[in-house]
Amino acid sequence: MHTGKIKKLVLEKGFGFITDSDGTDVFFHKNNLVGITFESLTGGEEVTFEIEQNPKGKRAINVSLASK
Repeated sequence: MHTGKIKKLVLEKGFGFITDSDGTDVFFHKNNLVGITFESLTGGEEVTFEIEQNPKGKRAINVSLASK
């Protein structure tokens, strides 16, 4: 399980990027959110996620808000 922060949200297209704790940016799509809605996310929020490799590169799946 990875942790990171929401870096960028593209609301009109339903995707964004998370900066992983190691500093790399990972793509995510709103269909890969768990227990949260895309519209409720804001930049800088801490999230947990898994990484899946696909033909276009890495993407975050099972994205949820990190416990505080």
